[in-house]
Amino acid sequence: MRAIVLRETGGPEVLRLEEVPPPVPGPGEVLVRTEAVGVSYYETPLRAGVFPFPAPLPAVFGFEAAGTVTEVGEGADAALLGRRVTVMKLGGTGGTYAEYVAAGADALTLVPAGVSAADAVATAVQGAVALTLLRAAALEDGQTVLIEVAGGGVGGYLTQLVRGFGAGRVLATAGSEVKRRRARDLGADLVLDHTDPSWPDQVREAGGTVDVVFEAIGGASARRLLDAMTPGGGRMMFYGLLDGPPEVTPVDLLHRGLTLAGCGGLAAWGRHVQDARAEVLDMVADGRLRPQVDSVLPLADAATAHRRIEERAAIGKIVLVP
Repeated sequence: MRAIVLRETGGPEVLRLEEVPPPVPGPGEVLVRTEAVGVSYYETPLRAGVFPFPAPLPAVFGFEAAGTVTEVGEGADAALLGRRVTVMKLGGTGGTYAEYVAAGADALTLVPAGVSAADAVATAVQGAVALTLLRAAALEDGQTVLIEVAGGGVGGYLTQLVRGFGAGRVLATAGSEVKRRRARDLGADLVLDHTDPSWPDQVREAGGTVDVVFEAIGGASARRLLDAMTPGGGRMMFYGLLDGPPEVTPVDLLHRGLTLAGCGGLAAWGRHVQDARAEVLDMVADGRLRPQVDSVLPLADAATAHRRIEERAAIGKIVLVP
């Protein structure tokens, strides 16, 4: 089968298309013929070697896909044969940038009728992250929220869903005019340019205070936002590292009465995200959630997809088709 193999970490050019043996499903696993492969921002530092790859190299790259179950391993549910599923591999070798991928039952979510493979893979993980963030934020009716990077995947789903969780005023940021238009189209009341160094000051100047920040940028701007947050109850839901870890100390939070919640990890948080995947796919099926697909490219163009992500040009999910 054809697959994108990572033999060494480095720039996008290290993602190379090769012929490799197809995987064999082990006990409790199924074999999925991939129809759409999701490319995500978090994969780029793994490829670059900024974060250690979770398996020895060489390895078939990738962690998200959608397709059809073609083979069932020993002990796996035979009823899965022929079913359309999404695959979300947490850790391990990954292996989704390929024509076939083997996965355990806990990595699968059934795709509802009428939802395309591209829409399914674009929504299953990022939409589930957004839904899990909203539940963790415990919004109260009428509260003001700030959604960073709202023109992207998770941010776009947050912007679509947040009013259903009680949000009143919705502020957002995006890094280009095209992305700012997208954020407004998805429901944001005011969209700021987070490439402008003064944007945290503009949040304060917008009037009122912010009750919940969905923090995806980090860095120095996170600390500068604290004075714009509601004293005694404001909370920052930290889940992204666009500019590095948020430069916020316990003392910064203590004298303002604010909370910084770290939303991530492959244990409890990963389980919550897995549990939310079926729900967001149902939302796509019945029209309550709009999939955020940037572009659909051939599998051989994986390096191009990574470059587009690193240039911050993507608006939503880039999907590879084997």
